[in-house]
Amino acid sequence: MTEPKTKVRTAFTKDDRGILNNWAIEPKMYFDDKIDKKAEEKGEEQGGATEYAELLKGRLPLIGITLLVLAMIGITLVAIA
Repeated sequence: MTEPKTKVRTAFTKDDRGILNNWAIEPKMYFDDKIDKKAEEKGEEQGGATEYAELLKGRLPLIGITLLVLAMIGITLVAIA
């Protein structure tokens, strides 16, 4: 039995001057259907991404950035005075 030839994945190309252009080889994408089926059976949303969690994940960084800016302004005002 002969094995079928597989195409070798290379992460570079050569132009007409012989200069290499390198890049990373991305892994093959796949989806795990088992997780989706379990979530559907339980009536849960996928991955625990509820509307409340999404709002919280969006608001916490904004609060942190705001506090950081206010702290930097406070440090600057103390240094000036």
